[in-house]
Amino acid sequence: MTGMTSTARPFLNRRLAEFGTTVFAEMSALALRTGSINLGQGFPDTDGPEEVREAAVRALRDGRGNQYPPGPGVPELRTAIAEHQHRRYGLTFDPDTEVLVTAGATEAIAATLLALLEPGDEVVALEPYYDSYAACIAMAGAARVPVTLRPDPEQARFRLDLDELRDAVTDRTRLLLINTPHNPTGTVLTHEELTAVAELAVERDLLVVTDEVYEHLVFDGAEHVPLATLPGMRERTVTIGSAGKTFSFTGWKVGWVTAAPGLVSAVRSAKQFLTYVSSGPFQYAVAEALALPDTYFDAFRTDMLAKRDLLAAGLTEAGFAVYRPAGTYFITTDIRPLGESDGYAFCRSLPERAGVVAIPNAVFYDHREAGAPFVRFAFCKQKSVLEEAVTRLKRLVV
Repeated sequence: MTGMTSTARPFLNRRLAEFGTTVFAEMSALALRTGSINLGQGFPDTDGPEEVREAAVRALRDGRGNQYPPGPGVPELRTAIAEHQHRRYGLTFDPDTEVLVTAGATEAIAATLLALLEPGDEVVALEPYYDSYAACIAMAGAARVPVTLRPDPEQARFRLDLDELRDAVTDRTRLLLINTPHNPTGTVLTHEELTAVAELAVERDLLVVTDEVYEHLVFDGAEHVPLATLPGMRERTVTIGSAGKTFSFTGWKVGWVTAAPGLVSAVRSAKQFLTYVSSGPFQYAVAEALALPDTYFDAFRTDMLAKRDLLAAGLTEAGFAVYRPAGTYFITTDIRPLGESDGYAFCRSLPERAGVVAIPNAVFYDHREAGAPFVRFAFCKQKSVLEEAVTRLKRLVV
């Protein structure tokens, strides 16, 4: 028979074949099927500020953004992003040449890596890593080189081994991919650690892509230090931000890139062939959100801190070893005190055992054995939901 597509080989190319369906889709479907509380995927279960939502409604009604917005993003949002970076960190960016609006941070990551990498380049990334990092590096034809954050049980945090980071850089290394506050471990890299990263980048003439979407969620006196503020980094750093995590409107998918003009131009060249534009009316709303007073950001952080402490205490009572995060809205736990060692098997059985869904950290590792006993829980949920989840999790020690 003629005209039929050959099925002699798999349709998915080799670069993406290892990834399959994301763990978030799998675990969220498991939560729906079993009626479990979903503490796996990191999305809030309440909307953000009412005035920001009304700003989106107003933009829709006024016809702003209902058609294609400008490719780099609406001027109001690009200006608001630049003003936010200056007000919070003293960084000055030209809204016209150094700011690019994207379809969430995920597209920002994809467009940046597709734009800056050549096939065969190496990317040094902190492990465990957000799952899209590995896929985007693969799509660019580059090679990922993981540097593992090591658990420190005494300090209840994960640490970056700076010697290991330095040793990972070779003549083929093109860029460092840094994430702080770090998902999934909740680690916030210290000024000392970031200074070492910056010195290495300058010494080896590397680009740095830094994912800072949780910049407003740092706790316990930790400080978020943008890499672009450190000596020698302004011209070699692509900083990625997002409205979804800060304003609890993750479905709007509004992210951004700030960098020197040449870097933004390169990223825009790739971005225009991905979504081209997106989220028109929501861009106007996010522009207003970024101008909210500091009291909003303080209250947001205080609320998340209380939820972190609630879930951390409950997980401890349920028998987990808890790595209390200094940032993000995720808690990483060690299941070995429960007599378990396989996080994937544990997460697949947890809905039946306790009516709760979590994420196995091993899926964020190249070195799967390093992440095998760790499981991530999200605490960006209503207090009543977290209280019910804690009650259910205590079944594990009954």
